[in-house]
Amino acid sequence: MHTNDTDTDTDRDRGHDHSWITTDITVELLRGALDVERTEHGVLPHRLPARARAQNTDGQLAMAESQPSGVRLAFRTRATTIELDTLPTKRSYVGAPPRPDGVYDLLVNGRPAGATTVEAGHVLTIDMAAGTAERSSGEPGTARFAGLSDTMKDVEIWLPHNETTELIALRTDAPVEPARDPGRKVWLHHGSSISHGSDAASPTTIWPALAASHGGVELINLGLAGSALLDPFTARALRDTPADLISVKLGINVVNADVMRLRAFAPAVHGFLDTIREGHPETPLLVVSPILCPIHEDTPGPSAPDFSDFGEGRLRFTAMGDPAERAGGKLTLNIIRDELARIVKQRSADDPNLHYLDGRDLYGPADATGHPLPDDLHPDAGTHRLMGERFAAKVFTAGGAFGG
Repeated sequence: MHTNDTDTDTDRDRGHDHSWITTDITVELLRGALDVERTEHGVLPHRLPARARAQNTDGQLAMAESQPSGVRLAFRTRATTIELDTLPTKRSYVGAPPRPDGVYDLLVNGRPAGATTVEAGHVLTIDMAAGTAERSSGEPGTARFAGLSDTMKDVEIWLPHNETTELIALRTDAPVEPARDPGRKVWLHHGSSISHGSDAASPTTIWPALAASHGGVELINLGLAGSALLDPFTARALRDTPADLISVKLGINVVNADVMRLRAFAPAVHGFLDTIREGHPETPLLVVSPILCPIHEDTPGPSAPDFSDFGEGRLRFTAMGDPAERAGGKLTLNIIRDELARIVKQRSADDPNLHYLDGRDLYGPADATGHPLPDDLHPDAGTHRLMGERFAAKVFTAGGAFGG
C-alpha cells in the first residue's frame, strides 16, 4: 500500500527531518464516494457513479457531484504529521469578492483536531449574468496537519464540501492502514444544495454531517446543489448503494428550477421511490419536504439571482413566478409539502418502513427572525447546526424514523 519517500531534499525544503511514507490513495481509504476516477494527477472522488454521469448533460450537476461533500479519507496511523497533496477546482464569480478557500477538516478518534485550506488549484470563473463559465489551470497544493500524538489513532480528513478535489498524494511520518469497520449503520441521504452544504463553514458542519455525528451513523451524502430534480439516474444510484437508512429531501430545486408541474411531479415522486425500493425493499426510507423558504412558500419559480449587492459579496434570490399560476399546476413549497405528505400516507399503507418529515420541523416560521436565510434561499452556518441537531433529535431517537 505504501512506499518510502527518500527525497531528502524535499524533506529539507519542508523544514523538518521526517522520514516520509507515501501511501497510495485507493478506494479502501475513502468513505462517502460512490466512484473514484483515475486522473492525470491522481484520483477524483465522485458522488454519482459513472453510469449516472454518462446520462447527465447538465453542467451544474456535473460540478455538484464532483464536489466531495461528505467524502473523507479514513485510516489508522501513529503519524504525528500528515500531508495531503490535492488539486482543487475553485469557483470565482464575476463581479463578486473572492470566495474563501475550501476547508479540510481533521478528525482524530472521531473528534475535531484541526482544519486547513489549500490555496492553489484550478479556477472556474462563472459569470452568472451571462450564464458562462471559463476554467483556468492551476497548480496542486498541500493540506498539512502537524503536532499529532504518536499513538495509534483513527484519522479522518473530510474534503472540502464545495470544491472539486483531485487527490494526488498522502504522506505521513508513520505507516498508514485502512480504517477499521466502525460497525455503525450507513445513512444514505439525497437532497439539494442545502444538504450539499450551501453556506456551511466546513465539511463536518454541514447539517447532514452534524446529524450523522449526533446519530452515530456513517454518512453517504448525495446532496447535489441545484440538482435534486427526481432524476431517474439519481434514483438508480440510491437503489444500488448499500445502506441501512435512506432519506430523500425533495422539493426546493423542483420549484426554483421550475422544471415540472403538479401533473408530472406526483408520478415522478412515485417513480423515484419505486426505484429506490427495488434495491432497498424494507430499508427505513424517510421523505423530507422543504424547509421554510419564504420567497417560494406560495410563489412558484423559477428563482433568479438579485445582483444589486453582488459587489459587496451579497447575493440574494427572488421568486419570478406568479401565485396565480398555481391554478395551472405550477408548484410552490406549500403545494409540494401537501403532495409529498399525501404520497407518503398513501404508500405507507403497504410500506410500513416509509416515513415523512415536514422540513419546517428543521427550519420553520419561528426560526425566520432569529436565523434568516442570508440570500433568501440557503441557510447559514448557524442554521446548518440547528438543522443537524433537530434532524438527529427527531429522526435518530426512539420513535423517530431511524430510531429502531
